[in-house]
Amino acid sequence: MNQSHNSVCFRTLHLDDLASLKSYRSIGGYAQWEKILKEKPDPDGIIDELKRSDLRGRGGAGFPTGLKWSFMPRTTLGQKYIVCNSDEGEPGTCKDRDILCYNPHQIIEGMAIAGYCMGATVGYNYIRGEFYEPIDCFETALQEAYDAGLIGKDIQGSGTDFDLYVHLGAGAYICGEETALLESIEGKKGQPRPKPPFPAQAGLYGRPTTINNTESLASIPVILEKGGQWFLDQGRPNSGGPKLFSVTGHVNKPANFEIPLGTPFKDLLAMAGGVKDGKVLKAVIPGGSSVPVVPGRIMLETDMDYGAIAKAGSMLGSGAVIVISEGTCMVKVLANLSHFYAKESCGQCTPCREGTSWLSRVLHRILHGQGQPQDLDLLDGVASRIGGGRTICALGDAAAMPVRSFIKHYRHEFEYMIGNGKSMVGAA
Repeated sequence: MNQSHNSVCFRTLHLDDLASLKSYRSIGGYAQWEKILKEKPDPDGIIDELKRSDLRGRGGAGFPTGLKWSFMPRTTLGQKYIVCNSDEGEPGTCKDRDILCYNPHQIIEGMAIAGYCMGATVGYNYIRGEFYEPIDCFETALQEAYDAGLIGKDIQGSGTDFDLYVHLGAGAYICGEETALLESIEGKKGQPRPKPPFPAQAGLYGRPTTINNTESLASIPVILEKGGQWFLDQGRPNSGGPKLFSVTGHVNKPANFEIPLGTPFKDLLAMAGGVKDGKVLKAVIPGGSSVPVVPGRIMLETDMDYGAIAKAGSMLGSGAVIVISEGTCMVKVLANLSHFYAKESCGQCTPCREGTSWLSRVLHRILHGQGQPQDLDLLDGVASRIGGGRTICALGDAAAMPVRSFIKHYRHEFEYMIGNGKSMVGAA
């Protein structure tokens, strides 16, 4: 945890008993929600403010939040839902669980506002089941909100209803995909749904549904309090606001940092205490394990925003920054990542089910001194046939992009291990 720059999701960190309703109230918490309950503003005005803020989805896809909200057919008769995705299973990502622990009421307020804007009177927060402390913190805050009459039926006599429930996942990475998450809430096997129809038309229980990430929803009250333009000005055009970055790997001070989008990577690395043991930076995975790796020399000249990371050949993703120092065997790193994706594939799509297993087995063979010269072309070929929209969800792309980028930038290490049966660098 880092306490510099914290202006949105981590704005409670300086408080005593920071997760409590009393503490959240002390910084203006629920003021935006109570203003909405009293004044009943046009939801289009709130959505326009979100569009002005340039808030993009913080779960990984980076889709504009205001635009996503506008897709909801809020005048359609019948039940509609807002769902918060707190599953957070992407390796390297550990930000949402801290919001759940240290600022849970802001998530509740953000979800209530979202429900109002989209005509949804019921919300679900889907939380990864292993998050014992975050679950307790959020459920305690939820009970406080109910006891204070901030959510429920006919809230503060306004005629507005909003009920919020917690649903716990069971540790499946695939349930971080929004439609697999909906299947899980419905009590089914967590497998992604074909699209269309999209959740905004047929989501939870077949009803219109909007799914947002924890950080995205927690940003809403502050955007309404300070204005969309203020939020945009904290970042860059097309990359509005501060963003949470989870910096892990070979750094001296791994932590979560809330900093403006557009901050140079070298500054973020300095906040994390620099590369561990004074070693040279070798590579960075800038947005969680599913995005392409970037050589260290390129990252040191790159800023942390959507456009700059794309120009460097990768994606901002969830904001999970995995730092890799010199002396690390990139074959071993990739074999570990590929093993994860092979185990976490739901098996529904043939390219992903078979392809991820192939990638893992071939890399395992190379890692144990049994690789063949043709294996690198085999890996690249298999990866190219998994990604590119050939699967129902993005797990196929998530498994393929690291393989192709590791071979592109560190092919010499793979060739050396195939030719010599051992790594050309020290132990990872």
